[in-house]
Amino acid sequence: MIVISGLTRTIPDGKTILKDVDARLEPGKFIAVVGSSGSGKSALLRALALKEVWTSGEYKIDGKDLMESGFLAKMRFKRQIAYLEQKPILYEKKTALKNVLIGASEQTPIWRRITGMVRSDDYMGAMDMLEHVGLMERSKQIVERMSGGERQRIAIARALVHGARLVLADEPVSGLDPHTSEEMMATLKKLCREKGTTIVAALHRVELAEKFADEIWGMQDGRLVMTARGRRLTAAEKMRLT
Repeated sequence: MIVISGLTRTIPDGKTILKDVDARLEPGKFIAVVGSSGSGKSALLRALALKEVWTSGEYKIDGKDLMESGFLAKMRFKRQIAYLEQKPILYEKKTALKNVLIGASEQTPIWRRITGMVRSDDYMGAMDMLEHVGLMERSKQIVERMSGGERQRIAIARALVHGARLVLADEPVSGLDPHTSEEMMATLKKLCREKGTTIVAALHRVELAEKFADEIWGMQDGRLVMTARGRRLTAAEKMRLT
């Protein structure tokens, strides 16, 4: 269980971009963060990924406050976090399978990233994860020849095979056609259920959040102004957030 309380971030020019955010992230839940441009969606995800320094607040992991922990404890937790950007950074000249095996820079030692060396017993886990995201038949395909949707799936498989318990996806369907967007969202939902992974995705399309998310968070001016579980948003809520 991950619990955040009073999350506040003020940037050097004095502007507060996140204000007293309180939330609970339960294992196996798919959370969609919605709001207009500049509402704080991406800032929230970056704060949860520890890519930005918190000005104040508590970040409790299984009851222990990460903000009061030392550097090593924070680094250990960061290895359990996967931050997926709109355009995943992958090894373009390597296959989908090799990308999954090597892992992202935050998750794997530098020697493995440079050499590409992996243990033989890692292959089964990587292939299983590619199967989960529907890419097993494309495992030997070079990444630079793959579509945007396929690249996002590789990034997801890579994150989970290296032990991510929290996946933070910033606009994971941006630039994808409607059919591929739905497939991507269905993949995320499936992985939540089957792997027990917590996924938080910032989305600009409210209808996708309503269809696939277990919980919807509404952001406005850096504040978490509403949460909705198991229901569609009202017309007034949509007007407020978009």
